[in-house]
Amino acid sequence: MDDSPLPAPAAPIESYRARLRAAGVDIPAHATTEIDAAPPGRAFARLHAGLGGRPQAEGADAVRASAATRLRQHLHAKPRRGDEALTGRLERDIHGEDRLATTPPLLRASMTPRPWNHNPLRRLWRWLRARTLGTRGTMRARDDGGAGPARRDTRWRGAGTRRRVLLIALVLAQTVAATYLMTAVLPYRGQHPLELAILAVYAVLFAWISAGFWTALMGFWTLLLGRDRHAISASAPDDTPLPESARTALLVPICNEDVPRVFAGIRATWDSICRAGLRDRFDVFFLSDSNDADVRVAEVDAWLKLCREVDGAGRIFYRRRTHRIKRKSGNIADWCRRWGSGYPYMVILDADSVMSADCLKRLVQLMEANPDAGIIQTAPRAAGRETLYARIQQFATRVYGPLFTAGLHFWQLGESHYWGHNAIIRVAPFMQHCALGRLPGNGALGGEIMSHDFVEAALMRRAGWGVWIAYDLPGSYEEMPPTLLDELQRDQRWCRGNLQNFRLFFTQGLHPAHRAVFMTGVMAYLSAPLWFVFLLLSTALLAVFVLSEPQYFTQPYQLFPNWPRWHPEWAMRLFAGTMTLLFLPKLLALLLLICKPREWRGFGGPGKLAQGVLLESLFAAALAPIRMLFHARYVAGALAGFASGWKSPPRDDAQTPWSQAILRHGGGTVLGLAWLAGVWWLNPSFLWWLLPVAGSLVLAIPLSVYSSHTGLGRSARNARLFVIPEESIAPRELRSLRALLRRKRPPPDFRAAVVDPATHALVTLTAGRRRRLPPPFREQRDAAGEALLSQPPQHADNAMRLRILGDPDTLARLHRRVWTGTDVHRDWLRLS
Repeated sequence: MDDSPLPAPAAPIESYRARLRAAGVDIPAHATTEIDAAPPGRAFARLHAGLGGRPQAEGADAVRASAATRLRQHLHAKPRRGDEALTGRLERDIHGEDRLATTPPLLRASMTPRPWNHNPLRRLWRWLRARTLGTRGTMRARDDGGAGPARRDTRWRGAGTRRRVLLIALVLAQTVAATYLMTAVLPYRGQHPLELAILAVYAVLFAWISAGFWTALMGFWTLLLGRDRHAISASAPDDTPLPESARTALLVPICNEDVPRVFAGIRATWDSICRAGLRDRFDVFFLSDSNDADVRVAEVDAWLKLCREVDGAGRIFYRRRTHRIKRKSGNIADWCRRWGSGYPYMVILDADSVMSADCLKRLVQLMEANPDAGIIQTAPRAAGRETLYARIQQFATRVYGPLFTAGLHFWQLGESHYWGHNAIIRVAPFMQHCALGRLPGNGALGGEIMSHDFVEAALMRRAGWGVWIAYDLPGSYEEMPPTLLDELQRDQRWCRGNLQNFRLFFTQGLHPAHRAVFMTGVMAYLSAPLWFVFLLLSTALLAVFVLSEPQYFTQPYQLFPNWPRWHPEWAMRLFAGTMTLLFLPKLLALLLLICKPREWRGFGGPGKLAQGVLLESLFAAALAPIRMLFHARYVAGALAGFASGWKSPPRDDAQTPWSQAILRHGGGTVLGLAWLAGVWWLNPSFLWWLLPVAGSLVLAIPLSVYSSHTGLGRSARNARLFVIPEESIAPRELRSLRALLRRKRPPPDFRAAVVDPATHALVTLTAGRRRRLPPPFREQRDAAGEALLSQPPQHADNAMRLRILGDPDTLARLHRRVWTGTDVHRDWLRLS
């Protein structure tokens, strides 16, 4: 598109002037005279030249020149308390162009990853070569950058070691006993090859269950006593004032999220901070990796509105990365390199996170009181969903979650998990030690690290800094996936990330506790195919027992025969013991809550609480085989090298359609029916053992669909089932979030950035520096813009729309053309 006059009638100009008035933009009297006297093709340029105070400007230059005036007058038309600070962010850059500063001045610093040294054989070879040949002439690895923190109280380290030794002993003893009993159950007493395989898989699975049992039991003991004496939350009084130097950045990495939900959550958090009088201690950074043009426009508009409403300019910032390197971890690392040196602490928030000012203040207090703490992770409580599935999961995490979180803290202490959000991090050691390089190799287990949080915690601990879970700290909230399929989609990425992390198991210098964290992350998903294999082996053993001749002599020189025989009564005892390990933690959690009336009131009373635990246990048992099948598929796909995509999870309550449920669960349903038919043919009496597993697979489709209904979820809430304190006695932050979401309106999109004068001005002023493109590239982009306006907005290519949003010149030409052109599709100017 060139800047030559366009043969357009005056009517579109009048429409545009009406749109300007609706946006609160006043046209100067001298500009009105020039517009009326100008030819129709030049009237649009004269209007903007008059608005911008640059009478000589023409075409796209005139449109750009008026952007600052349009935005300033739009803000003044409906004043908000933050408008003065916002207009102060309007400035001229070194090229003389108007821009709206959405970020603070740069404070450049370095954050570079070290090469991964995770091959123990290579390290052994280097050590042997150094011992025999010396180190003369060899290159030394880069130093990690100085000593770690000064150790203060080291008693928790000894306590942690003793506790973990106790855990290993308990798990091993319980596993040996259970495996011995399993041997007695099998017809050939473990002497058949299939039985040996079954026993090996069973031992691994039982050890995994046993570890969870003892974790919950220690969590119950900790919560029953009130507090672990080594808990980090006991290290500082809660009335300690925050020093002025303890500035903390709240980082909100986002990528194609539900924009109103994200900004409503941060608004609720920021309002809590302001009510607590901590406004000058915290800054907010929205770090966008969004590559959807509509979402990008909505984000910058939501940032502007948030700054206006809370007077947040200079405290609340927005940055969008152009090059999305290393996803979330790369986004945070980019912030560290640009502004991290200006903040001692940062709190990482997810798109669905909400935190209270008391929680944030407490995290900073604990960091100040513990100079050797690198990361302090809170235990977020799930709330805010309405589907039946999400309500049941919220209830489960609220009832049982505290036991397992307290148990994890009991075993790990300062060598604990970091879950990637709702946690505070000491910035300097994070920048120095936690930069992540790419894993060598291709395929699903190579490249960028997906589950970066476990790795960052391990690197922080390797450098000597503590990683803690503040399991008893309230005021930290998140949301659950609304449906089963949404949760399984999230699990696919987590599965790949945890399998990736196991490649780092032998990385040099990692603490054994964090090697165990990598192992537990792998077992969280590897247990699914192991369980599936265990069931298949059991079915195969049944087929061998039924279809083949019995083997009475299984050992050389055996004098007496082995009479193969199943022992269902012993199997029932072993099954009862295994169920005790699985369900006793639920009963302990129920008992813990019932003993505290202040707690069970928020769950609708002890009767409703007990009823909810029973129904949740049945629902979890029904879903376990479905998850098993999906997780087994994910593990097999990752090990086979099939990479999985990743997109942001849904932030609203969306129902699963029958077509999608049939597509995703149909294969499992067919497998369940075939499995049941096969066992019925072999021996009908064994059908009852398989029915809980195969029956769940058969019912997966209706379970997935009906559990995604919001109507059933609201009915459960009205019946006081699966109610949690966060909704029955909701904290102020969550009440604010709900009120903000009730008032939300559809955000502007790319069409608004092209058509609406105020939105166009905002996007232009935040688009960054003008790009001086060579003439061939400029002509190509202008031609693409011409073609863009000739089709409906929803048909426009997203990549082209993104390029236009980053190019103020092309955006100005489109703004001019959409109002003055004759071949513009009518949908562009249709009122929202």
